[in-house]
Amino acid sequence: MVTNGNNLGRRAYGERRMIPLSILDHATVATGSTPAQALRETTELSGVVERLGYHRLWVAEYHCVSAIASSAPAVLIAHLANATSTMRVGAGGVILPNHSPLAVAEQFGTLEALHPGRIDLGLGRTPGIDPQTARALRRANQGAPDRGADSFPDDVVELINYFLPHDVGTSHAFATPGSGYLPEVWWLGSSTFSAQLAGMLGLPFAFAYHFAPNLLDPALSIYRASFQPSLLLEKPRVMVAASVLCAPTDEEARWLAGSTALGILQRRSGDVGLLSSPEEAEAYPFTSAERKFVDEAMATHVIGDPQTVHEGLTLLQQRTKADELMLSTRTYSLEARVRSFTLAAQSWGLVQLTS
Repeated sequence: MVTNGNNLGRRAYGERRMIPLSILDHATVATGSTPAQALRETTELSGVVERLGYHRLWVAEYHCVSAIASSAPAVLIAHLANATSTMRVGAGGVILPNHSPLAVAEQFGTLEALHPGRIDLGLGRTPGIDPQTARALRRANQGAPDRGADSFPDDVVELINYFLPHDVGTSHAFATPGSGYLPEVWWLGSSTFSAQLAGMLGLPFAFAYHFAPNLLDPALSIYRASFQPSLLLEKPRVMVAASVLCAPTDEEARWLAGSTALGILQRRSGDVGLLSSPEEAEAYPFTSAERKFVDEAMATHVIGDPQTVHEGLTLLQQRTKADELMLSTRTYSLEARVRSFTLAAQSWGLVQLTS
């Protein structure tokens, strides 16, 4: 689970990399903690990573997942924007099939009006929820069928149009705040289909490498080949999100990553409980088949000491020609998460190495 590399990557350790690093946070609820504590920790983390020089912090929309407290991204983003002053904050992402485009436009138009030039709106297509949760979210209009993810491209266009200039006194629906309060809109995806749609609409594309590592290369190739300039973007722009965990040593990083390993195994069996501690993961009696499954699932995670992480991120950027890398780090404790982001920032050159 530790990314290994060559001498070139090792020699490059400590050199400044010009592409930004950003963060995807899940407001993780660990065993013994609460959603309130998880949200406080994400807020505390936002100030730390802003000082470290990270470019943006995104939170993701999840529903009915005990271990994730970011079910209302717009509300949490407002709080994080107030807790920071320069870093971009946003959603990575809002699952648009769960919502009315007008409602999302009003939420993020309001955020942009309050924090101009700092708000991101990442849009996802896959609901990722069960039918009961979908009904509870009231996605369908009363008396009308729920179009869900099938309407996603049209809903994206409708949503963006709410932010563009409109005629005063129009009889059509419009958002307030909306026109003139355009956040930075991203298309999120983990498939070649999403990549093609992002290119055709001329939107920046964030690929979830931590979800679908095998589709990374074809998706980025299709996105760049299908890209059409738009009012929002003149040329392709790519961000790649990867699972990263950095510690002073490779051994400690692997031990901390045990929480993720056990979580992956539990999700396979339908258990979506709170994030386990490294001690709990260490005590779990993995079978050989379970260990093989987890190792394969985490083979593309960048886990290790600062040199290992620097090397892994460098090779990923060279491979993808990404304009930005986004780090997703889930650990049992806030302290381990803060240390991971600190060491990664130092190794990348965002902050000066300390003695």
